[in-house]
Amino acid sequence: MRDHRHGENAPHVPPEVWTGRATNRVQWLLALVGAACMALGIALAVDSAWTSGAAPLVMAVVGCIAAGLLVLFGTLAFVHVALRVDEDHLEVRCGHIGVPRRRIPLSHVAGATYTSHVTPRHWGGWGYRWRPEKGTAVVVRRGEGVVLELWDGHTFTITVDDAEAAVQVIKARLRPGKPGAPAH
Repeated sequence: MRDHRHGENAPHVPPEVWTGRATNRVQWLLALVGAACMALGIALAVDSAWTSGAAPLVMAVVGCIAAGLLVLFGTLAFVHVALRVDEDHLEVRCGHIGVPRRRIPLSHVAGATYTSHVTPRHWGGWGYRWRPEKGTAVVVRRGEGVVLELWDGHTFTITVDDAEAAVQVIKARLRPGKPGAPAH
């Protein structure tokens, strides 16, 4: 469900639940590389004319399968990110199974800003990232995103389509003086 825009003069009423997502189709290619590594490991195990002994064969098979699984599941976890904002929480889920997941009570959010340019290069790559000078981020593609300022002084950045609408919905739900928010 997405917040659909109303007419120019219609009052803006945030939906009960706002959802958005961002997708990176390039990561499907990386997932194919992982699947190829796994296939190589299986092919070595099943039909091998390995002459160097059993230990090198086992190491090659286990190495190929382990590398393949790591690449496959590591990339599939960050093919897309889903953002859900309801009355009390903001939830970020990654990949098809929704892991990693982070649920942030809106009472822990001091503010939200729109950013037009989030890149994997600024965060050290795709995925769930942490940099001491920048905070935490879920980056699945280059482009627009939401930057949350948390009451504890940290920031959390999420790449999501229609990030401006997400920021408007989040700001509409923030209430100064909510329980859990320090008084300033």
